[in-house]
Amino acid sequence: MCCFALHLLDIRQINNNKKNISTLDGHEITWSDSIRYSGVYIKSSTTFVCCLSHAKSSFYRAFNSVLGRVANAASEIVVIELLKTKCLPILYYGLEVCPINRTQQSSLNYVQHTSFKKIFRTRSTDVVLHCMHMFNCPETEDVVLNRKRKFLIKYASLDNLICSACQNFANPETAALVIT
Repeated sequence: MCCFALHLLDIRQINNNKKNISTLDGHEITWSDSIRYSGVYIKSSTTFVCCLSHAKSSFYRAFNSVLGRVANAASEIVVIELLKTKCLPILYYGLEVCPINRTQQSSLNYVQHTSFKKIFRTRSTDVVLHCMHMFNCPETEDVVLNRKRKFLIKYASLDNLICSACQNFANPETAALVIT
């Protein structure tokens, strides 16, 4: 049955050791460990896992660009506003659909903390947390949970056949997010 399905797909050989896939006419399909869909990178895994390294590198690229242009000419208030409006949305984009574990949450918080450390030229985590509070810039973990909560509530309320079919998956996670 499997060979018949592969023949219908015009695939001659699949190797499990991450080599390229060969078609019957000799073309090769290159193996990839991740795929980009709507700006979110999804890893090759047995479970649904998102890759955050692209989001973090895009954030750092945008942040360093902003900081390089205005660091000496603008106050910290201006730099923080640029961070909040131009850089953090790059980091947050699409995270509401990704399952994020504790390690990834810590990694996202670290990205935000290092940017504050760079702006205020400090190494103290206490100073960073105080500055984030003063400038109304919540932890990345809190922002992602809030965005996920809003997304799942909107998703569960949509009158769409596909959304209705997947609503059983959204409702338990929405309930868990509302409780916490």
